[in-house]
Amino acid sequence: MATIAIAADHAGVQLKAELVGELGRLGYAVTDFGPADTTSVDYPDFATKVTTAVNAQQAELGVLICGTGMGMAITANKVHGIRAALCRTEFEARMSRMHNDANVLCLGQRVTGGGLAIEILKAFLAAKFEGGRHAARVEKIRRVEAQR
Repeated sequence: MATIAIAADHAGVQLKAELVGELGRLGYAVTDFGPADTTSVDYPDFATKVTTAVNAQQAELGVLICGTGMGMAITANKVHGIRAALCRTEFEARMSRMHNDANVLCLGQRVTGGGLAIEILKAFLAAKFEGGRHAARVEKIRRVEAQR
């Protein structure tokens, strides 16, 4: 199975632990970039660790968790080659992979409960990029990104 890179900030530690456990049960190798406790940290530092691993192909996909998921998503999407999706539903998770070729899932511990987060994670992992008409759109995203 693939390797999944995961990290959180202090507001996402509990949900991260739940997702790490689920990933293990599903047979994935997990690279946990921390943190290990709820001591205050800065989410951009942890988003960078996961996005670096994804871009270096040390992980197939990434998962980032903070209080709302927004800070992680904003930071991750500043990184060349990353298409991070903040998902609140299984449908959004599936579509982000199928239509947008998302490679990082962002979640918010303060807005998404553990049970739903696990279902969102499973939907994200199970979905595959459809290509076809969506490939041209993702290529346009890459061209926009290259203009920076």
